[in-house]
Amino acid sequence: MSQATGAHLKRTLGVFTLTLFGLSYMAVGTVFTTYGIVNQLTEGHLVDSYIVALVVMLFTAGSYAAMVRRYPVAGSAYTYSQQAFGGTTGFLTGWVLMLDYLFIPMINFLILGLYVGTQFPSVPSWIFTLAALIGVFVFNVLGISLVGKINTVIVVVSVAAVLVFAILAIKAAINDPNAPSLLEPFIPGSVGYSPIFTGAAVLALSFLGFDAVSTLSEEAKHPRRDIPRAIMLTTIVGGLLFIFVSYVGARAYFLADWSTASDDLINAAGAVLFAHVGGEVLAVIFVIITVAGCFGSGLAGQVAVSRILYSMGRDGILPKPLGTLSKRFGTPVVAATTVSVVALASLFVSLDQAAFMISFGALAAFAMVNLSVIRTYLFPQGGRTEPVSAWGWFRYGVLPLIGFGLTIWLWTSLEGLTWVIGGIWVAIGVVILALKTGFFRKPVPKLNFSEEIPSTETIDALSAEYPLDAHAAAASAQVPGRADGAQR
Repeated sequence: MSQATGAHLKRTLGVFTLTLFGLSYMAVGTVFTTYGIVNQLTEGHLVDSYIVALVVMLFTAGSYAAMVRRYPVAGSAYTYSQQAFGGTTGFLTGWVLMLDYLFIPMINFLILGLYVGTQFPSVPSWIFTLAALIGVFVFNVLGISLVGKINTVIVVVSVAAVLVFAILAIKAAINDPNAPSLLEPFIPGSVGYSPIFTGAAVLALSFLGFDAVSTLSEEAKHPRRDIPRAIMLTTIVGGLLFIFVSYVGARAYFLADWSTASDDLINAAGAVLFAHVGGEVLAVIFVIITVAGCFGSGLAGQVAVSRILYSMGRDGILPKPLGTLSKRFGTPVVAATTVSVVALASLFVSLDQAAFMISFGALAAFAMVNLSVIRTYLFPQGGRTEPVSAWGWFRYGVLPLIGFGLTIWLWTSLEGLTWVIGGIWVAIGVVILALKTGFFRKPVPKLNFSEEIPSTETIDALSAEYPLDAHAAAASAQVPGRADGAQR
């Protein structure tokens, strides 16, 4: 399973498959997974939290699109902050981002085990969790093309289930004389907007699909053209679906006091909601759809984090074996194995703990990507060679700055315990970095793209002449850098 000289990930994905991958990672049905948790936090105003989260994420998604245009390689926020601010910042960003990527498979395997266990109470739920974990690992090793096909099926089934639910929920609201008014789900509760912001911070985990798309830059056919499009499509389509489903759900089943709801209701609120609008038969179907969605999201999550570990191992920041590819399958087997082993923690981590930790890592990484856009495009290392236009200052300065401010705003809305655990995780990363660099006496390994990635001016010039294919042409002529800056 060693990496042969010149080995690289295969470019097989188009914008449609990339978008489906992102939506699968977001798990359209995740609105039901977090339905009870966030409704409890927001006094039943889940829809408001989704609106706030979508607005914040659109700014950050734009920053991801800008960075992937410059660095179309695996690594996501790790690569972007590394190139903008140096190896130390890049490592710590990747380390914090890894927190949510490691928890994403956990939360999906946890939910899968809990929901399947409700149908087979005599069988321990950990057996289903372990079976899903092994299945995800196998598909990840077999290759990204197979993953793409599986995700396509899962997304189609999940969207169909959501549409059926929406129709039944609208019907239930129309026939219920006590249903909330059309505007009531949007009106804040007695304590104002503060719980809504906390809920939006938790829901950051629902939008990780666009970050996951960016990790597949080395497997996209035309990364500079298709990855930005897929990032924006994933964010917009997924966000609107979340808002719509949470809205019709609130009108069909509006609990007066979520703060007194039992833990069982909070954890299984999605199933309760389905049973309320469609009966027990639909509740069983919901379990099946949820299991499929969790499997798809867990699969996409493991694919994404294994690519990040692969990128960091290839750079020499984490152990080199993580940066190797299987000779037979061309996939990062060692990294995938590592993720699967860590995901075993899903056997004892609670659902709300996992949700908060995912959001902590995601929002920290999102903030750094926004700052990376400003540094890369407006204040690059070595200085600018040409003046920046008014549009450039707005696109690469004002918008990312707004995204950064909004992200920090949500980040600081998370609970105190989340910050304690997140701080411990960051401290562990600092220790690893210190040991790797001889207590900061040696530089952190860094990818060198200076001879491989064309300048923004070159790309813009190509775009003017060939508006549809310039980025793809530029990308197809380039290959990702190595830690020593040599060509593959």
